[in-house]
Amino acid sequence: MRRSGTWRRLASIGVVAVAASVGGCGGDDGGQPDTGFVADVASAVEAIEAERGPGQEYFEVTAGPQFTNVFVAVEDATAAIPYVYRDGQLEPPAPKLSGASGFTFTADAAEVDDTILATVLEELPEATVEALSIEGGDGGTVRYVVTARSPEGGVLEITVARDGSVLAVDPL
Repeated sequence: MRRSGTWRRLASIGVVAVAASVGGCGGDDGGQPDTGFVADVASAVEAIEAERGPGQEYFEVTAGPQFTNVFVAVEDATAAIPYVYRDGQLEPPAPKLSGASGFTFTADAAEVDDTILATVLEELPEATVEALSIEGGDGGTVRYVVTARSPEGGVLEITVARDGSVLAVDPL
C-alpha cells in the first residue's frame, strides 16, 4: 500500500510530538549527544509483540530521548493503534486511528543499532539528534529517518540506510 496524505499527517503528529518534547535537549555527557534511545526501538517492538502477539505490522516507530511512539497497523492496514514506550514500559494504547493507509513492516525488517546514527553525528557534530523514525516502505522494506536540530535551530530530516550512510537530506 502507498502512504496517503491522511496517514502522512497522522505519522507526522508522532514525529512532531517527539520533536516538540525533546527540542533543545542535548546530551548529558559533556556535550555528547544522547542516542541511547535507539535501543528503545527494539525494546518497544518487543513489548508490543509480547502484548499483541508476534508478527505485528507497523506503520512507523519513532524513538527520541524521552519516549518512543509505535503505530501498529490493524484491520488490514486501514487503521493504526498508537502506543508509547517510556522508561522501559509500554503504556496502554491510545484510541485507534481510523482512515490510515500506507506501507507496513514487521519487526525483523527494522533492526537498528547505534551505527545508524554514526554518519549523521560525524557530519553534524554539533547537531542534536531529536528522533529516529522507521517507516514502512514498499514490499515490507523500511525507511530510516533521523531528525536533527542545529545549534542555530534549523531542523533536518535525514534519510539514512541501515548502515547509517546518508541517502537524502530535507530541511523542515
